[in-house]
Amino acid sequence: MALRSKSLRRMSAAALSLLCTLLLTGCWNSRDIQNLAYVTAIGIDYKDNHYITYVQVLNFSNIARTETNTIGKPVPIWIGKGEGNTVVDSLDAMMATSQLRMFWGHVKAIVFTENLMRMGIVDTFNALNRYREIRYRLLVYGTKEKLENVFTKKSLLNLSPLDTIMYTPEQTYSQRSFIQPVYGHQVVARINEPGQPTMLPSLTVTREIWTEDTKGMPLLSISGAYFFNDRVLSGWLSSEDLKGSRWIQKDLKQAIIQVPNKDEVAATLALLKPKYRIRPIIDSGNKVRYDIDVRIQGKLFELIKDTPTRKLEKLAQDEVMQEIQETYRKGLAAHCDVFNLEEALYRKYPKIWHSQHRKAPYQLSEDSLRKITVKVSLRNTGKYKGRVG
Repeated sequence: MALRSKSLRRMSAAALSLLCTLLLTGCWNSRDIQNLAYVTAIGIDYKDNHYITYVQVLNFSNIARTETNTIGKPVPIWIGKGEGNTVVDSLDAMMATSQLRMFWGHVKAIVFTENLMRMGIVDTFNALNRYREIRYRLLVYGTKEKLENVFTKKSLLNLSPLDTIMYTPEQTYSQRSFIQPVYGHQVVARINEPGQPTMLPSLTVTREIWTEDTKGMPLLSISGAYFFNDRVLSGWLSSEDLKGSRWIQKDLKQAIIQVPNKDEVAATLALLKPKYRIRPIIDSGNKVRYDIDVRIQGKLFELIKDTPTRKLEKLAQDEVMQEIQETYRKGLAAHCDVFNLEEALYRKYPKIWHSQHRKAPYQLSEDSLRKITVKVSLRNTGKYKGRVG
């Protein structure tokens, strides 16, 4: 009797499970991944009191690494354009004709034009970050170029558009460290923090360097950086102007310099792993000046003129010091705090920083930089030994 009762209970449980299965609704809101338009980059311009938004859309079936794909085969890029009174309004105008549902979870880069940056990026950035699919860890750039020109540029060897410098700047930075990539969460933190300037790398199109056979191949490159003080665009400096800023980048992978000796190039060095300190000095009249101390390691890449290692270190120290001084002067002309000097003052002496900035938002001058100390240590001379002295 007990066995029969147990069987009936099992049958009842199975019947109930079957009934629950029949009552389940399907995944009506699901989408096949091949039927989505994946937005990978957003570009925003501002003209005539309205926003013009561009998006780059890629088909992942064309760019995924599979056995059936042909390396070097051109990959099509789709560009959408929308206009509106607000950022969201301009994006909504684009979605009206997209044909497919637009998915924003794979956005990897945002590019602002100079017109938009002059108007201000805070409201625009807040509007984009409010949408749950867009993540904070995306690359942020400014540009002087037309956004159509930026978004249609291909990669070397016709690889995936996701292999351009706009999406993978770390690959170039690891070989030639110049201007650090900037991510969305860093922009949010810096632009809302007193005493800390915000820097955005600038994208440009380089047309003279690479060719495919005899046909010129325009490719993207980092041409410089835009600087913001107190949320306002203060200026732009070229990569050449910013050479001295490399030596205060803690994540510096490798920077190449040539060291001159009496108007002749003596050697080519790779400098890496800098350690630096910025020290604000307050005099009796509350005048603020700054000392910069840099310690950096080096490797000898090319020895053109037979020179002892100690001499090369001294020449490299002089060259780095000169680059820092020159970049500081260029920054003054553009009202840019390239070396984050005032941030050091804000961290150590916040009361003095606040009292000074009530008078004027930009306090740096020609004599604000009091002393620069540089120490270069050559750790490697390659496969050949160098003369110590």
